[in-house]
Amino acid sequence: MISQELLEILACPKCHTKVEFKEPDQLRCPSCKVLYPIVDGIPVMLIEEAKPE
Repeated sequence: MISQELLEILACPKCHTKVEFKEPDQLRCPSCKVLYPIVDGIPVMLIEEAKPE
């Protein structure tokens, strides 16, 4: 799980849109339609780590 405060400031590194939390351990960019992993509670916000939805 990720804190609400952190979720509010995180943005997609590619398009700068706010990301959404997606169960169980991913962040979703609604514009790019990609998923960023959360590893050990830490979001991995690297473009090359994103997976298509």
